[in-house]
Amino acid sequence: MPITRSAKKAHRQSLKRQSENNAVKRIMKETIKSYKSTVDQDSSQAAEMLPHVYKTIDKAAKQGVIKDNTAARKKSHVAKMIAQK
Repeated sequence: MPITRSAKKAHRQSLKRQSENNAVKRIMKETIKSYKSTVDQDSSQAAEMLPHVYKTIDKAAKQGVIKDNTAARKKSHVAKMIAQK
């Protein structure tokens, strides 16, 4: 456990940032998961959903939750899903 006042504050901040980052990651993962199921069922609806998926991935990268190359890789995988169907 932190001892000094500044260490306690830094610990509180890190916990808050962690919860915010986890929320962004969860939203991104849920969006990709729903996109995958949509691709399996209806590819035309998946094409309409693609910009929304890109937007959530880009937001996560912009906020620093995931790195830029990770975002690019995820977007590439998502685009491949619809191209294969």
